[in-house]
Amino acid sequence: MFHHAEFHPILLSNFPLSSVRRKQCSEGTLYLETESQGTCKELAHVRKSVSSILIAAVSVSLIPINVSLTSNAQAQSSTSNVSSNLAARLEAQVKQAGFKKDEIGIWISDGANVIYGHQVDKRFIPASLSKIPTAAATLALLPQGHKFKTYFATAKDNSSVGRNLRVASGTLKGPLYLIGGGDPGFVSETAWFLVNELVRTGVKTVEGDLIVDDSRFDAIRFGEDRQSQRVDRAYDAPLGAMSLNWNAITAYVRPGVETGAQAEVVLDVLSPFIRLQNKTKTVQAGKGFNVSIERLKSDKPEEGETFLATGTIGLDQPEKAVYKSIREPAMFSAQSLRMFLESRGIVVKGTVKQGRAPKPVAELAILATAESKPLPMIVADMMKWSNNYVADMLVKNLSAEVAGSNGNTSDGIKRVREYLERNAGLKPGSYEFINGAGFTRDNSLSPAQIGAILTAVRNDFRIFPEFLASLPIAGVDGTLRSRFRGLDGAGWVRAKSGLLNGTIGLAGYSGDDKGRIYTFVLMFNGSAGREDAARNLFDRLATTLVKTL
Repeated sequence: MFHHAEFHPILLSNFPLSSVRRKQCSEGTLYLETESQGTCKELAHVRKSVSSILIAAVSVSLIPINVSLTSNAQAQSSTSNVSSNLAARLEAQVKQAGFKKDEIGIWISDGANVIYGHQVDKRFIPASLSKIPTAAATLALLPQGHKFKTYFATAKDNSSVGRNLRVASGTLKGPLYLIGGGDPGFVSETAWFLVNELVRTGVKTVEGDLIVDDSRFDAIRFGEDRQSQRVDRAYDAPLGAMSLNWNAITAYVRPGVETGAQAEVVLDVLSPFIRLQNKTKTVQAGKGFNVSIERLKSDKPEEGETFLATGTIGLDQPEKAVYKSIREPAMFSAQSLRMFLESRGIVVKGTVKQGRAPKPVAELAILATAESKPLPMIVADMMKWSNNYVADMLVKNLSAEVAGSNGNTSDGIKRVREYLERNAGLKPGSYEFINGAGFTRDNSLSPAQIGAILTAVRNDFRIFPEFLASLPIAGVDGTLRSRFRGLDGAGWVRAKSGLLNGTIGLAGYSGDDKGRIYTFVLMFNGSAGREDAARNLFDRLATTLVKTL
């Protein structure tokens, strides 16, 4: 007896199907539902409607199909049992953790149904979980494989530029324009590539100025959507269409050669724009690392930045990196590029200053171009390490892609919100999203809303592979590299973390060795000092999804 739920479409081409349902038929017959009715058809009748080759396909496929039907029924029952048992285990862990009811929000789905929820509709401060909407909107709204471009250019009618953009005399008349394209990943290596491209034009001398044009974005370096208090830490770096090294410098500190000697402090960028005052001292072994580096106040940061290093370092201490932000991205970038040019034998006779190219890029003579990494890799830079700077730069780029609009945070955030409402079904007024990085306490989203965003991404094959690859892997890399130690969730959980004082978040996907994938959102807003307990709970909950039994 065969219980046939899904028959090969070629074999049943003579019997149009509106649906096929399980039905008991006598031996030697198959149940077929046509557009108007269902009936048991004799196998002989089916055989007459197909070729002799397909008869073999019928006989070969009958038994596996029957097994598949039985397996599907068993699988549905098994899935139901797994979900029920899983929900009970999750509930027990949440209760055991001892948090107040309104401090925790949880939303977990198996892809088809929500299998566990706690405070799913309450709005929480998401912190860096805010980067999930930013990543999703960026991947969906910008072209696949999109790259940002940075240029060296001059006027199209510059007489010193000949065929094939060669500067045969070696001297470029007039100014050289450095035009920023909003690349969040423009670093020293990219700068070297751009300079080497220019070298091949034959330029040896620039008679005029080096003019940096960062007009792709507005001039607002720190948006109102960020927290109002500025700090000199790298996570609070300014924004600019022409930026370098995430608009931050790295100071490498190691002990001097002997006790009493000055510690060695080396900056990663050699530029007249950056100055260092070193007032450190090496002390005896066992005294630890007590060096601090601060950016000194200045009324004219566009002319340069001074960093002061003070404190002591033990003779046995390893090298340590300290990260600090600068305040004027365009001038920092241009002054650094001038040094790179000089190191390759190109002398700029004029000064370095900020301005605008006389015409759009398409109407200039482009002497050198440096492309960014593909967009998915830039999104991964943001997600893996929770980079606020990259998030805010991507938001401005979303705005800049609108014809006639320079990049600004307000319009970029508007595009993210439009994506959330159109693709994830969020209702206007039901959430707050004013900062794409989450470096604010004014964003608010519910676990169910973040779950809807993750589900929308999961259902969009155009962007889901890249989005999934951008997430930190538990116990392996990014912000989760030191978490899930000793837990089975290591390697099986890919999720974005979030952290502010009194705020912890973890949201993404977890899989198990049976091929099940769960989408989850875990949020804590509560008393400062309970963050570690929330983080540990969330790691255990995500691991429970891996060990579904």
